[in-house]
Amino acid sequence: MGLFKKNPFGHYLILKKWLIRIFGVLSHRRYRGFNELQIEGSEIIKNLPDNNVLFVSNHQTYFADVTAMFHVFNASLSGRVDSIRNVGYLWQPKLNIYYVAAKETMRAGLLTRIMAYAGAITVERTWRAKGKEVKREVNPNDTENIGKALRDGWVITFPQGTTRPFKPIRKGTAHIIKQHKPIVIPIVIDGFRRSFDRKGLRIKKRGILQSFQIKEPLEIDYENETVDEIVEKLEYAIEQHPSFLKVIPAEEIEVMEELNEKRRWSYKEPES
Repeated sequence: MGLFKKNPFGHYLILKKWLIRIFGVLSHRRYRGFNELQIEGSEIIKNLPDNNVLFVSNHQTYFADVTAMFHVFNASLSGRVDSIRNVGYLWQPKLNIYYVAAKETMRAGLLTRIMAYAGAITVERTWRAKGKEVKREVNPNDTENIGKALRDGWVITFPQGTTRPFKPIRKGTAHIIKQHKPIVIPIVIDGFRRSFDRKGLRIKKRGILQSFQIKEPLEIDYENETVDEIVEKLEYAIEQHPSFLKVIPAEEIEVMEELNEKRRWSYKEPES
């Protein structure tokens, strides 16, 4: 790798490599030490092509979810099966991994701006801004940047666009799937909401069993399936379809909603 080689977004790869190494070392004990990350299906990662892969996942914190994915993906590529033991797998990380994140979140402070350099594709929310409900058109530059990232490598997205469970999936993800025809890998995570604060930066509770399940690629008829059909398929794949509420105890749902309400009042959206 050339010292001054850049990715399609103009980021120096050597700098991105060191950021992944540093953040990886600093965060490793959050998943193997303070808490325990139980991984399932990581053998699927090694068999994927180098680009045009879209990972879709439910969302529980702003940053802890995607950080765990960087750990699991790189550990899997280095030959570890369902394990992130020995952080040495980050010495030569995969540099063409990107993740979709809200622009206002990634511009909230110096730390998030640095983290964005490690692979964020920032997009403008079409339904929410500065803590208020809005309704605006999709920025075509955002869609093009996601396509550019898929052409270069792997992209992680949280299609619900929120950390609140069982919220509708945004149709933009289905449009991207139909347009770019990526391999779509569902991921289902749990335990992160109990382990960390909403941002995923502060450890809230230790000794939590975190689960991380990687599923087989979705079978999608890119030409004939409608956007709504793909959306429903994604909802089932990441276990966020409303039907899953029927198998969750009412008491647990009530606790989740109380926790979300408490977060809503205790968290102040950053100023732009």
